[in-house]
Amino acid sequence: MSRQAETAGIAGPAAGAPKRRVILALGSLLPVALLAVWQALGDLGYISTMLYPTPLTIAEAFVDLSASGELWTHLQISLTRAALGFALGGGLGLLLGVAVGLFRSTEKALDPTVQMLRMVPSLALAPLFVLWFGIGEESKILLIAKGAFFPLYINTYLGIRSVDRKLFDVSRVLSFGRFKQIIRLVLPASLPNVLLGIRISLGVAWLGLVVAELMASTSGIGYLMSDARQFTKTPVVFVGIAVFAIVGKLTDSLVRMLERRWLRWQDTYKG
Repeated sequence: MSRQAETAGIAGPAAGAPKRRVILALGSLLPVALLAVWQALGDLGYISTMLYPTPLTIAEAFVDLSASGELWTHLQISLTRAALGFALGGGLGLLLGVAVGLFRSTEKALDPTVQMLRMVPSLALAPLFVLWFGIGEESKILLIAKGAFFPLYINTYLGIRSVDRKLFDVSRVLSFGRFKQIIRLVLPASLPNVLLGIRISLGVAWLGLVVAELMASTSGIGYLMSDARQFTKTPVVFVGIAVFAIVGKLTDSLVRMLERRWLRWQDTYKG
């Protein structure tokens, strides 16, 4: 190996570290500034600390809930519900999106009904789900699954219909069977849309979880927030909001990491 290559190999990671620190600092600038202004306004009495507890008060509530274990118990329950609902809704959305994307007859038979159901708000279905399935886990998981289904279904369908037609001709020349065509051609070519659908479905699944736990639940982060609201424990409500935001961001970042790894072949504009 030449000296230039060795130097480039050593300098690469070293040069990347300051860049990552700069990106992290830029990303933290706005949240830190908002928290500092919020804290200052609360300390100076310009805002009501009962309605808008200061960040330090919220942090103290977070520490107390964490120390008692109450927060982690409710978070575990919420994560389980979200995972089961996303697996059910997202899995069905992926399978149906592949079927509708591949076969025009399936599209004509199923897509109009699916599009009508997509327009029904989750808030309108929540009381019916509670009436039909009770306040147990079934109604909550189904409500989450309903929200997670449509983004993945639509993006999978669009991803398949965006595949270059010439690739299907090549697969026929290579004598690919239908299953091999789906695995080796359709899914890889539609992967950008599928991953986008997963990101959106995860976000909608979290929204469905909040609706389900706020309306009819005896556990979970949403229930913790609803219970705190009834007893005017506003800092606990903000803790719940922060937990939803952080966990949602972590799941989105995980999918984005998979995008960067699986879509390295794409030569797209990076900004």
